[in-house]
Amino acid sequence: MDRVYVKIGFRILVLLGVLLVSGCSWFKPKVQGPSTQVCPPSVCPVCSPAVCPAPRVIEKEKIIEVPVYLPPKTAGELGLLIIGEAERVVVDPPGILYDARIDTGAESSSIHAEDIRLIERDGKKYILFKLFNPQSNEFVELERRFQRKVLIKQKDGEPERRYVVKLWLTMGDIKERIDVTLTNRSDFTYQLLVGRNLLTDTAIVDVSRRHTITPLSLIHISEPTRPY
Repeated sequence: MDRVYVKIGFRILVLLGVLLVSGCSWFKPKVQGPSTQVCPPSVCPVCSPAVCPAPRVIEKEKIIEVPVYLPPKTAGELGLLIIGEAERVVVDPPGILYDARIDTGAESSSIHAEDIRLIERDGKKYILFKLFNPQSNEFVELERRFQRKVLIKQKDGEPERRYVVKLWLTMGDIKERIDVTLTNRSDFTYQLLVGRNLLTDTAIVDVSRRHTITPLSLIHISEPTRPY
């Protein structure tokens, strides 16, 4: 009789164990996986709108146009520069760029100047004068050593006496420090006239051409601004 009760109790214990194990699996919470963001996000009346990240620029390309420098033409056994009847010339210092008249009939070069004055300092003579800068529309005052005074014959009218100073003139690859007369050229188209004292053995003039020297060939280094 006791064995019967023992068997019944054992079966009850086994049944309770099975019920407990199955109950844990019934009440175990479900774990959800991480949500995946969808671009563009789907419309949800309850959820806050998701924002897609802005596109990132990896590299930008920039195209730069580089001007092509063409060297001026030369001719003759000496390879002299061929220039036209009008060229760009730099008076340096102070580095003023002029559109100059090229004249093989003129012995010397001349430039338009104003307020020309002869002064003396420490027993030496100097010339004070002003040059007009076409780029800035302003006058630049200069002081140079007095070289001499010359008499220039005019085609029409009385001969003119002019002061002579030394200036650096740069025209393409030509750079010379030459004598330049100071005068009033307000009635002329060109403020600067380049004569034979710069052209001899340096250039060949073709009057049928103009501005044969490109601006890139006018690169120059200024000299110290001191009287000569």
